[in-house]
Amino acid sequence: MAITYTWKIKSLKKTNGTGLNDVIVGTQWELKGTDEDGDSGVFNGATPFEMSKVDPENFVSYENLTEEMVLDWIKAVVVDHYWDHVEMQILRQIALLKNPEVEVNSAGLPWAPQNPDPAPSSDE
Repeated sequence: MAITYTWKIKSLKKTNGTGLNDVIVGTQWELKGTDEDGDSGVFNGATPFEMSKVDPENFVSYENLTEEMVLDWIKAVVVDHYWDHVEMQILRQIALLKNPEVEVNSAGLPWAPQNPDPAPSSDE
């Protein structure tokens, strides 16, 4: 099953550090996977970034960031560390659209007592 993935940044968290301003230290994002039938699943994630790992020599100011740049940072973390989990959640949602699970309460279980004669109504 071919899945097309669409990434979306929902929010950024920024702070100031020693000599650096508006450093991105967190992201909220969404990944939507859509199959060839048009069925979709969505995973919402959050990816933090450590201020201590910011390289001042290669720092890009906030106003010069692009969505593609920030998505590359997120993807580097997600794909390298927990892609299987993200993908499985999306595929599970798509599978449930195609074959929904139905919960049966205790009265509908095959071993539940059957009531062949309903109680007479008060009209009788």
